[in-house]
Amino acid sequence: MKYQKKKGNKNFIEERIVKVFLLIMALSSIISLGLIVFFIFKEGLPFMIGYGITDFIFGTTWNPSGQVYGIFPMIVGSVLATGLAIIIGAPIGIAVAVYLVEIAPPRIARAIKPMILLMEGIPSVVIGLFGMVVLIDLIRRVARGPLADYLPAGYQTGYSLLAGALILTIMILPTIISITADSLRTVPNEYKEASLAMGSSKWQMIYRVIVPAAKSGVLAGVILGIGRAIGETMAIIMVVGNAVQIPIAGLEGIFAPIRTLTGNIALEMGYAGPEHRQALFATGIILFIFILIINSITIFLRRRTAQ
Repeated sequence: MKYQKKKGNKNFIEERIVKVFLLIMALSSIISLGLIVFFIFKEGLPFMIGYGITDFIFGTTWNPSGQVYGIFPMIVGSVLATGLAIIIGAPIGIAVAVYLVEIAPPRIARAIKPMILLMEGIPSVVIGLFGMVVLIDLIRRVARGPLADYLPAGYQTGYSLLAGALILTIMILPTIISITADSLRTVPNEYKEASLAMGSSKWQMIYRVIVPAAKSGVLAGVILGIGRAIGETMAIIMVVGNAVQIPIAGLEGIFAPIRTLTGNIALEMGYAGPEHRQALFATGIILFIFILIINSITIFLRRRTAQ
């Protein structure tokens, strides 16, 4: 009896220690995030208010030496690169996930899954090098070949919005594939059996029953892909040309060099003066708001999926 009581007390103490340890870890994560947010807003918000929030966000000229700080070209560049990457990558990612879950033989699916996980672990600088060596050369050949008569000479270097979008497509595919595949696996087998029993073909079952039933999870995967793309820095710097300009509509815009919000911070923080540095922190605030909105939408969609 005494032994059981001592053992029970020991287990209780161990459980309390584990709970306290986990609580400290959770609080440290929250505190770290809070300190990062506080530091960014402390450095950047006074500048935004003093310079003018609308002038800062919608200004089209970025000239730190002339004390002109307009980040609208970078916002447009980030949105266009991310949007084009999603347009290219989302259908491919969803198609691959459908193939792995519903069509591929188990042996092939087991072989492909580790490759997708490996893609997630490739450093962004390596993907950027691939873009510089392979994609840039390919785009340059197209721009100076079949499209030479339609593009200005400055747009034929290969460093462009298109190159950035293709690099981001490569980087977001593992996220979209993994989350979409997990969502498809959660669809009850009864849905599939009922669809086939009513005379649907396998393909009709997939696009009329399985994918619609998993649409919240699929959308969550796409939105997380957007978050990954808009926050990417190193790989995108290496391929987009980093010119502060708003691409014009049409073919020229796709082959035009751009600069993103993350690229702007990374390129100029190393030599920025006091006011210039504050402007870059203010750019970080805008980027933080973008990521916050994207993550909030993802959480909302996941809750809908859980319901």
